[in-house]
Amino acid sequence: MQPVLEIFADDDFTLWPVGNHEPYGVLALNGKLTPAEVGTAVKRIADCNDFEPEEEHGPCPTDPLGMFLNGLLTMPDLFAAGGLRLTDTATGTVFEPGCCNGLETWRDWLDALEVGGSATFGHDPSPLAERVGGTVRLTLDAEAESAGPVIELPVDEVRALVAGAEQDLRDFLGLAAAWAEQHLPTHAAAVTAALSRALDLDQDLELAE
Repeated sequence: MQPVLEIFADDDFTLWPVGNHEPYGVLALNGKLTPAEVGTAVKRIADCNDFEPEEEHGPCPTDPLGMFLNGLLTMPDLFAAGGLRLTDTATGTVFEPGCCNGLETWRDWLDALEVGGSATFGHDPSPLAERVGGTVRLTLDAEAESAGPVIELPVDEVRALVAGAEQDLRDFLGLAAAWAEQHLPTHAAAVTAALSRALDLDQDLELAE
């Protein structure tokens, strides 16, 4: 299981160094990314929140960097396109988030660990995780007309996978904090705090029994 961020191409971006990525690909977040990959991730999360904040947040800065970071640093509810992707290494089957899903909702996986619980993760496709007895069943597209592939894993294994994915996110956040100190020194603390909120890392994980 990996936390992945949906990535667009960054051909014309010049505010800080970013990597070369194909449009509509994904970037797995962890503590081993290169500085350019971290820059890509920060740029993408800022992009996801690049819209006019409410009036109570004050006027928008006029400098290019301040303008670009404004939504990320001022909006109360942040979005990071992506989610948790799980790959069945035995079959190669991939359970991945659909459109409009965000990494800030990764804790929804906890709902699927509860007895009788379930969680959905976007649409087109419409992935569904649901607990059935002592198993978590992952349906790649619950809205498909015909039954597609599923992945079934013991609840305890999914619990461990989610905990590992959270650690990957925390490792990325630590890497991003150091990156921000170097590339965005006047905004480093604010950017790090915003990334923590965007990835819902401002609380400890409490896994359902």
